[in-house]
Amino acid sequence: MKQAIKTMVKLFSIGGFLLFFLGCGGDSDPSKLFDIQLEGNKNKFQHNQEVGVSIKNKKDLEVSKVTYFIEGKELPLSNGKIKLDMPTLGNKVLMANISFEERSVEIQKKIRLLSANAPEVYTYEIVNTYPHDPTAYTQGLEFSNGTLFESTGKMGASTVRKVNFETGEIIQKIDLDKTVFGEGITLLNDKLYHLTWKGGIGYVYNPSNLEKIKNFSYGESREGWGLCNDGKKLFKSDGTEKIWFLNPESLEEQGYIETVTNKSIFNMANELEYVNGKIYANVYQKESMMIIDATSGAIEGVINFGGLKSKINKGPQWDEGNSVLNGVAYHKERETFFVTGKNWDKLFEVKIRKKN
Repeated sequence: MKQAIKTMVKLFSIGGFLLFFLGCGGDSDPSKLFDIQLEGNKNKFQHNQEVGVSIKNKKDLEVSKVTYFIEGKELPLSNGKIKLDMPTLGNKVLMANISFEERSVEIQKKIRLLSANAPEVYTYEIVNTYPHDPTAYTQGLEFSNGTLFESTGKMGASTVRKVNFETGEIIQKIDLDKTVFGEGITLLNDKLYHLTWKGGIGYVYNPSNLEKIKNFSYGESREGWGLCNDGKKLFKSDGTEKIWFLNPESLEEQGYIETVTNKSIFNMANELEYVNGKIYANVYQKESMMIIDATSGAIEGVINFGGLKSKINKGPQWDEGNSVLNGVAYHKERETFFVTGKNWDKLFEVKIRKKN
């Protein structure tokens, strides 16, 4: 008899627990009691767009307050809408802090914040044409005091060199180890910074004699592609949608922007050059270049360089699939851009203008 009573008490206890558990949504995690609902059930929005937002309250609990955030910035709710006026674009996480029944919980929803405007189309005018070493698998170009610095890639053929751009003459050159695939370069504060592709390591040189000062390791960035600088920090592309900020002294990665159009996130930025708040980026394996806002990541323009490749004499190093446009340098005094490609025998000085 006593055993039967104990069994009944045990069953009632289990049943009561199950009723309580199910009444709370079937899960001990309170975040599963709510969902963020966005206007049109969309997850892609434009910069500065006002978006209707609400909280789905699955158990009709008493909610006293809801606050929305992205990257720590509060987005005030006005007439049921939030304004997506973030300083940077790309992949974002919308957070909602919900106060209910003397408790609070944070829930989240992934969104994509895109540019408000479509990229404008630009074209070019050739100002001058100069000879270029056709054995150079160009990865980076940069001017300093009228001298063109160039980095080249491929295993066993990677170099860093100083070039007389008018004649194509190599003034000085160093060869990298045969195990290294060289990538982009940039000059800042009398230092030449240089990336390698998949090695996870970069180099710093003295630009006057190309002697190595030190190595540095990458952080979270995937690979080494292009480099440029704004006079204070380095920008590094890595084959993804991200362009990383590097501290020029510590070489630590200190954030990033993501490159986006008004329709999608774009992951093809290769060689880089910074001019007046914009990053000019070769599009990987395409005869075009992007103009990217260096603060937000918005792709504001696309330069069509179609036609340049037809002016190249294809030598023995030519590889139809890989000998593509790559390399961009801005000459401040002349206010022109210099562009070339991998194994191209010409270097083009161009002016860039909007297409009519």
